Parts: sequence; structure tokens; C-alpha cells
Amino acid sequence: MTEDQFETIAIHAGQQPDPATGAVVVPIYATSTYVQEAPGVHKGYEYSRTDNPTRTALQIQLAALEGVGETDDGGCVATSSGLAATAMIGYLLKPGDHIVLPDDAYGGTFRLIAQVLTKHGIEWSASDLTTEGGIRAAVRATTKLIWVETPTNPLLRIIDIALAANVAHEAGAWLVVDNTFATPYLQLPLSLGADMVLHSSTKYLGGHSDTVGGAIVTNDAELHERLRFLQNATGPIPGPFDAYLVLRGVKTLALRMDRHNQNAEVIARFLDDDPRVANVWYPGLPGDPGHEMARRQMTGFGGMISFTPSGGLEAANTIATRTRLFFLAESLGGVESLIELPAGMTHLSVEGTALEVPEDLVRLSVGVEHVDDLLFDLDRALG
Repeated sequence: MTEDQFETIAIHAGQQPDPATGAVVVPIYATSTYVQEAPGVHKGYEYSRTDNPTRTALQIQLAALEGVGETDDGGCVATSSGLAATAMIGYLLKPGDHIVLPDDAYGGTFRLIAQVLTKHGIEWSASDLTTEGGIRAAVRATTKLIWVETPTNPLLRIIDIALAANVAHEAGAWLVVDNTFATPYLQLPLSLGADMVLHSSTKYLGGHSDTVGGAIVTNDAELHERLRFLQNATGPIPGPFDAYLVLRGVKTLALRMDRHNQNAEVIARFLDDDPRVANVWYPGLPGDPGHEMARRQMTGFGGMISFTPSGGLEAANTIATRTRLFFLAESLGGVESLIELPAGMTHLSVEGTALEVPEDLVRLSVGVEHVDDLLFDLDRALG
């Protein structure tokens, strides 16, 4: 008898048949409040900002997929967006505390930390976190948080999670890993020493570009309680319908990620061999600087690819507006393929900073369409 595997956990964790009706799908509990038997005596739910059964099911599901069982310490808090989850982690800090950021990170994360948290006395600096020297050089006596994306957004660099965790803990700091690109299907940061895992569930977890959400998972019981308090005190919760959509999406996560991986590897090789393309960033390519580390800490390389065309910015703009199946849009991780230019879209906030990205960088979120159709679309767009 073996323990349940990922695909089974995704479908069953927190999702027992409804005891009242036998429904096999967790109901959407569209209620704001709950009847109490006496003042303070209730059935586990009193107000839906504090707890909602649909959200509870999602939190159990995501915690289980990140390796935190229902009887273990820790757990998950689901939020209204990935940035709401980021903000909640910021609430754990106090004036004078220092955050280490990678020098390649999502523009929204940078904007929140550099333009919002700094106004409340939080300090930050950016460093190349792909090397031990870069991580150690960034740590100060006041460092309380090392923030890691791996793969990073948008240059898909790979950071050694176990190494970053060791450095963080030596400094008395937390390690947060944004696991949005990899998902728990490809990478389990808590098992490598991370203290918190963050997701924008808008992306691969939901998987259908029809909801916005976020989540934080930890295997530290005390930290989980602090996050639960902040979830209730500050209120950035997903509505029950949004929680339901992510629950539903996660059930097919393994199936979708397998296809995302397969399609992206084929497309990355095509781009890497094409003279119309100057550079390709994809950890699945053997020549990628992060390839070996990705092989060690991931079970697949994901569905994101970045590249620069040989023709510079003009060519990049032409490609992005010429594709038919790759929709020109922000976000990522849905079943449909997307294309964007980060410098003028998702990463506009990092312009002129240490996190600035090439102006002609093109980022692909490779969907689950037939790969031959996607190849034809890109080939035609490249001109």
C-alpha cells in the first residue's frame, strides 16, 4: 500500500462528498454568516471573512499538494490575489527589517516592496541569487526575508532553494519561494527548506484564465497561525466562487502541466535553433545556465519561455502582434497560449532599476494546444 500520489491528492484532499447531499463537488458556500447555537457556539464557521467551507477545502488541497498534510503542523491561507499574499507576508515585517530580492523578479512584487513597503520603513536590495556568493553578499544584519522566484520571471533563472534556505536561516531570516511558475507538481520548496511558499493561483493552479487568487503555504505551525490572524484581520480573502474555480482547476493540474512541459520543450528547441532568434531562456535546454540545478530540484521545466529576436525591439513588437494562437496579453499559466513584452507590460515598474529587463524580450506562456499549431503560429510570426 503506497501513499496517495499527486493526482489523487489534487482530486481528494479536502474534497470529501458533501455529508448533507452526497455531492462529489465541494459546494460553493455563498454565505457571509452562519447561525450560532448560542453566543460563540457554532459549527466551526461564524463569518466568511474568517472562514468559509469552500475556501477551507481549497486551503487543505493546496497545503497537501505542497507536502503539508491535514494532521501536520502548518497549512495554507488562500488570498484574493498573488499580490495580496505578498502583502500579507510584508505584514510580518517591521520598520528597519530588510528584504533580499532577486535581480530578476515579477514587476508587481517589486512594485509592492519598493514603492509600498518602503514607505513603512521596510528596506530592500536586489542581488543575483543564482550563486552562493550573490546570496551571501546580499544579506545584512537586518535581513529578515529572502525572496526567491525559481524559475524567475521573466528570465527563467534557477535558484538553489536548499542553499538559499541555509543562508536565510543562518541569518535568522525566512525564505519565501514564489512557486507560481513551477507549481507543486514540478517543485516542492518546503521540502528543500523554504519557510513559506507563495502562489498566484490565477496562473497554473486555476489554469483557465477565469479567476484571480493567491495562496501562502507553510509547514511552521506558529507562522501559519500568524498568517491566519492576518488573513482575518486584513481581509484579503477569495470569494467562494473564486475558491471553487481554483479547486476545480487544480484537479487537472498534473494533466495540464505535463502538456505545458511537453509543448514548451519542443518550442524552446525550435526557437533555440532558429537564426531569427538571438537568445532563448528556458531551463529545459541543456545549454541553459540553470539546467542542471533545475534537473535536481524540479521534475519538469515548466511552460514558460523567454527569447529575444534577432531584429531587436521592432521585431519583438511585430512578433507579438502577429501571432494568432498566442494571444497578446498579460498573465500566464492558462490553457491558452499567451505572448507579451515584459518591459512594456508586466515589468514596466522595474524600468531603470537593477531589475530592468531587455526591451526586446518576448515572454511566452505555452498553452496546451496542439504543438504543431503553436509552432506554425510562431514560425509565421517570426517572418
